[in-house]
Amino acid sequence: MTQQAQTIQGSIVAIVTPMFEDGSVDWKGLEKLVEWHIAEGTSSIVAVGTTGEASTLSMSEHAQVIKEIIRVVNKRIPVIAGTGANSTHEAIQLTQEAKDLGADAALLVTPYYNKPTQEGLYQHYKAIAEAVDLPQILYNVPGRTGVDMLNETVARLADIAQIVGIKDATGDVERGAALIASLAGKNMTVYSGDDATAYQLMAHGAKGNISVTANVAPKAMSEVCTAALAGDAARAEQLNTQIANLHNILFCESNPIPVKWALHDMGLIGTGIRLPLTPLAEQYRLPLHEALVAAGVIQ
Repeated sequence: MTQQAQTIQGSIVAIVTPMFEDGSVDWKGLEKLVEWHIAEGTSSIVAVGTTGEASTLSMSEHAQVIKEIIRVVNKRIPVIAGTGANSTHEAIQLTQEAKDLGADAALLVTPYYNKPTQEGLYQHYKAIAEAVDLPQILYNVPGRTGVDMLNETVARLADIAQIVGIKDATGDVERGAALIASLAGKNMTVYSGDDATAYQLMAHGAKGNISVTANVAPKAMSEVCTAALAGDAARAEQLNTQIANLHNILFCESNPIPVKWALHDMGLIGTGIRLPLTPLAEQYRLPLHEALVAAGVIQ
């Protein structure tokens, strides 16, 4: 494992891919966002995850975005590349490409839509780990993919050397705590993938939060994670309360629709988003703006 990969903890932003109105990638906008995150205390960046619109980028754009983020970061913080796919062959290709580009780790969402069995999930991740020598983080988000990787399957996968972590986006703190307990003594780190409950899961031993909210409130999210990781649960909860409304409203429509609109409202990116995703519906724009103001993100 690279030295950078060992330091993946704290507030990890699943960064958006800024686009112009015609849907083309805004490379200068992406560079500005990355610099802003580093300045605001973000600990690591996930390139082309769900929030980065991996599902609407072409294979070549996917690689270009990862390459550009790695270039701008220039080894200052770890970069994790989203390389999951519902085809094992494609996931191996993407993960190998991420390694070749210099990513510190890969984030691999469970195969979506085709609904593999638990054995299928195990074999899928095992095949990727055996094919590519790069630290790999599993990603379980059943509400989005239609498949749920059980704790028992995760524990089996923890015995594979390249598999070093999991993003648990179930939002079920009790289940996450049970997962952490079941991994005691194994080389696997648990990260929250649910902003609203992340500080609670860190109290049970999770090492950070792979976050949507960090896109708009990087400093606040970093402070929540720092307090939670230091064992200061009261402080973490207090800090989280200040941005709790953001955690909720950023999911008023499918991610990344609201978060991209919020960043546009903040003057950080344009309005570009790719079909079948559309700009945020009119009725949510004012409530989202008010939540940004209340969180102190904009005046």
